[in-house]
Amino acid sequence: MTQTENAKTFAALHRPGDPLVLFNIWDTGSAAAVASAGAKALATGSHSVAEAQGWPDGENLPLETLLAVATRITATSKLPLSVDFETGFAREPERLADNVSRLLATGAVGINFEDQLIGGETENGLYPVYPLVEQINRLRAVRAAAQAADIDLFINARTDLFLRQKDGATHPDLIDAAIERGQAYAEAGASGFFVPGLVAPELISRVVEAVRLPVNVMSMPGAATRSSLATLGVARISHGPFPYWRAMAKVKAWAAEAMA
Repeated sequence: MTQTENAKTFAALHRPGDPLVLFNIWDTGSAAAVASAGAKALATGSHSVAEAQGWPDGENLPLETLLAVATRITATSKLPLSVDFETGFAREPERLADNVSRLLATGAVGINFEDQLIGGETENGLYPVYPLVEQINRLRAVRAAAQAADIDLFINARTDLFLRQKDGATHPDLIDAAIERGQAYAEAGASGFFVPGLVAPELISRVVEAVRLPVNVMSMPGAATRSSLATLGVARISHGPFPYWRAMAKVKAWAAEAMA
């Protein structure tokens, strides 16, 4: 299929109540394995791609390396590919738009676009989130770049609010702010809303009801099953870095066994 056709196919896979499962990959080998398991689409995870290339997560991986990985995946698989683009490797909308154009040239049809401010002043080792108005303008720049390329890019707008507060007891206090961001991101041109770190069913349900975008959650310890998330109206389930971590743990165990 063409990139345009893949973009349409990928968007159509986001069905509330019948969530698309994305078992995140990091290279062509993992892409082939996941595709062989019956995947309908592929998605990289920034942590996995970076660590597999010897870099820590957080846009330390050179953009050129990420683009090369994406290019090889689209060259070896016909499935739609979404790339975890973190914050777009730029703060200014102009540079951000240029980076999105370069990513689209790889054949990718979707991105994760997060609102944490990488490089900002940290608190307890965590970056802050972008001011809402600034992130809205950045989202508009991403959408404009996609429109200029005539590709209906699936922009999965991610909020890092819940990842910054790992204590789930604090999450109810963040819901209103998260919903405000989801609604604003929808108006700015986002295609989906990603709330990694949020696992409480009643809170996920509130987001689904209040935000008109397909909602994406991350499968992680403490998260509900796919069937339960489907009942809540979730449209997409990502696995983040967990497939990579489990694969590397398996390799380590096999290596230790072989050398015993």
